[in-house]
Formats: sequence, structure tokens, C-alpha cells
Amino acid sequence: MISLKSSLIVIGSLGLLFLGACSNSNQPANTEKSPAISTSSANSPTSPAAKTSQHKSESKGGQVVETGAYHLEFVPEKEANGTHMDFYLQKGDNHEAISNAKVKAQVQTPDGSQKTLNLTYDQEGKHYTILLPEKSSGQYQVKMLVDVDGKKVDGRFSFNK
Repeated sequence: MISLKSSLIVIGSLGLLFLGACSNSNQPANTEKSPAISTSSANSPTSPAAKTSQHKSESKGGQVVETGAYHLEFVPEKEANGTHMDFYLQKGDNHEAISNAKVKAQVQTPDGSQKTLNLTYDQEGKHYTILLPEKSSGQYQVKMLVDVDGKKVDGRFSFNK
């Protein structure tokens, strides 16, 4: 009788250990409204230096991508005549605005068509901006192509309209 109880306890313990080892309880919680899809730095889409994060104290309320020393933030806002897109490009730990970059947005609309838009820098708001004159409903994929003094820094974002 004692060996039967001991066997059941050992088998039960091994079963619990097996279930605990197989469960994936280390999944990070995603607290962003609309997550960034992926990032790429230079021509390396799987760069270990690229990461997605959200800085509550410095964020403008959009999707944030940190890649290397750069902080990229995309903030789409719906308007009557399209979508106003703000893009914050900052460098370093103090998130200093970069005003001399060339920024293009490659946008894939819900119907699959592609548009390339050149963003202009807004000195007052310290960010790049443009109006996307699309009114279609659905998911938009946006790839920001950034050239900072010859260095390529790209970020991928999405939003729903």
C-alpha cells in the first residue's frame, strides 16, 4: 500500500514538472494600441540592435521602434480628407530630434496598391509630416525609409482606418 501511494506521488510530481516545463509562461504582454510590425537597420531586417518598445514619458502616443541609437515613432491621425501621418525621428538617450534626414514613407493600402510619399520636416513640432489622401477602410502597412547622413534607418508600422 505504501509503495502504491509513493508511486502515485512520484508520477503526479513528474506530471506536474512536465506540464510546467511545456507551458510557455514567459510571453511578454503587448500593451501598445497598434504594434509595430518589424524593424530593420541598414539592410539587416533581423538586426539584434533593433527592438520594439514604448516609452511612456517620451512617447507621442504612437508606435515606437528603437533601432540602434535611433528612436522612431509613427503617429497616424484620421482626418476628413485622409490620414495625417506624423513621424518623430530622434537620436540618443535624450531623444534629440534629427531635422536633416531624408524621410520617405512606402505605404501599402488595403487594396494592395503602393504609394511612396516624401515627408517634410515641421520645425515647430520637431517631426516629419505628410497627409496620406487615402480614404479606404482597412489595414495600411507603412515602411519608413530614413537616410541620416548616408546611414539607412528603417522602421515598419501599420494602422487601421
